[in-house]
Amino acid sequence: MNEKVQIVFGLLGGLAIFLFGMNMMSDSLQKAAGEKMRTVLGMLTRNPVLGVISGALVTAVLQSSSATTVMAIGFVSAGLMTLPQAISIIFGANIGTTMTAQIIAFKLSDYIFIIIFIGFIIGFTAKKQKIKYIGNTILAFGLLFEGIEIMGSVMKPLASSPFFINLIGKVAHIPVLGVLTGLMMTLVVQSSSATIAVLQNFASQPAADGITSIIGLAGAIPVLLGDNIGTTITAILASIGQSIDAKRTALAHCIFNVSGSLLFIWFVKPYASLITMISPKGNEVDVISRQIANAHTGFNIIMTLIWTPLLWLMVRIVMKLLPGKKERVVPLGEPKYLDDKLIRQPVAALHLVAQETLHSAHIVQRMFVKAEEITQKDSDAVLGTIRAEAAGVHELSEKINEYLAAVFSFGAITEDQASMATGVLLIQSEIDRIADLCRSIIENIAGAKNMKVKYSKDAMKELRKSMELIRRMFEETLVLMADPGKIETDSLKKEREMVMDIDEGMRKDHVKRVAKGKCDAKMTVSFNALLHDLDRMGSSCLNLSDTALKEINFSTLLQGEPDPEREELLQSSPHPESEEILQSGMDPESEERIPADAVRPKTRAKKVRA
Repeated sequence: MNEKVQIVFGLLGGLAIFLFGMNMMSDSLQKAAGEKMRTVLGMLTRNPVLGVISGALVTAVLQSSSATTVMAIGFVSAGLMTLPQAISIIFGANIGTTMTAQIIAFKLSDYIFIIIFIGFIIGFTAKKQKIKYIGNTILAFGLLFEGIEIMGSVMKPLASSPFFINLIGKVAHIPVLGVLTGLMMTLVVQSSSATIAVLQNFASQPAADGITSIIGLAGAIPVLLGDNIGTTITAILASIGQSIDAKRTALAHCIFNVSGSLLFIWFVKPYASLITMISPKGNEVDVISRQIANAHTGFNIIMTLIWTPLLWLMVRIVMKLLPGKKERVVPLGEPKYLDDKLIRQPVAALHLVAQETLHSAHIVQRMFVKAEEITQKDSDAVLGTIRAEAAGVHELSEKINEYLAAVFSFGAITEDQASMATGVLLIQSEIDRIADLCRSIIENIAGAKNMKVKYSKDAMKELRKSMELIRRMFEETLVLMADPGKIETDSLKKEREMVMDIDEGMRKDHVKRVAKGKCDAKMTVSFNALLHDLDRMGSSCLNLSDTALKEINFSTLLQGEPDPEREELLQSSPHPESEEILQSGMDPESEERIPADAVRPKTRAKKVRA
């Protein structure tokens, strides 16, 4: 095979193994870390320093600043993180990503195969899932270095090529060419870690004297600066179609790296001298890989120290360059939070799914209010709105299912996260069922009107009592999901039993009204169906609370920047009227006592899934 072709294929093959190893290591580390990732993200406060630390730690785990940046953009787009928090995260991500270059600088060529073997044995034989992830991480670590070795071996002939030496000489002595070279490499590969690894390997090739590097540190630094600019393209692509704050976050990432490159390009030689002083001593060809890693780390630390106190200025700049309103209108049935770009990040994806589930619950909350209006006054417009909202909740449920299926398909999800995802699906299923039952009840009332018969005023009054109590149950369940300490679960069970009592009394009262000629006997079947729907709604509210508390602890999935709807919900207190009903049997809106024959012995509600 032609030598040039061998070099090209060797570079491509080595790069492929390197990227595969890096992605595999990132996925395995995420699985091994599990919910500790959430703890790191939970450090986020209004303090920019903690944001920087969080971004650095998360990126060190993910081994990819692009992944952290995409996560931050997704959170900002969903309204789960403020713009200043996201920008501070990105500052930290730029530091965290330098860990890859520092790891690559270690000379592990003699231990690569034993590392691969140990990782394979651990991953293949371990029974505990977390141990398997650790084994896969070690295996991926070895593959990463094997890819580097392959690229290094095929680059050796280039060091003796007159044409290539002349080309590199131009790049090394003209910093702008170096920046453009690094920029183009990263744009093609879409990974600054990969291009820096290639740069480290290439710089480790000896010149004619066998001691100095073919390119030298001063020639490598401009290429390094270009790599840092090129990596911002990932953030730009991730922000397309997102909210205005997401675009501002991506722009802040660009400004950070571009401003740093524009600053450092004037001080390449002094900076190279500084890095040489603080790096290990020895022949240049032996230590330049570590020097490049240190230059990369130093660049990002210096720029972070410059920009962190000026975070307020960065926010003003991006808001000035990208003016616009933060709010975005989400059509009914369209996800408000789900972000396809975060599917590979299970912790972030489950966070967004929990927010989307709560969003669909708020739609059902509005349906209850409109349903109570219809029990007082017929309205075709309100009926149409309820039908549309029920369809919207159902559509959201399908999209949540599809989103979680996509998260599962990437295989980066742990058993605990899979269990949480299953619990969220159960919760969303109950919310969807409640929305459908609400629609069914209102259509039942509308159907009676179309048959030119109506439920009596007494029946509507009793129905309104039951609907109001179920609405309160649902609202208290939502509060319980968002904050388990806010509501007593026993009160929900008492209210559920109260609904059953009222429904039983409504059946008896209906029979009495039919006997007295106050109600049409034809309405009995539809009235019983209506009461059955009410009973199922009450059961679904209990199912929601049980699943959210016992099966997945739903509130842990909602950690992050509070959603306005959620905050409004948490500020509300349990309805005192409900307790009044439980204690006295009185309707909160009137002095009329619930009929004695409507009260039967209390029975514990059974959990209903269908």
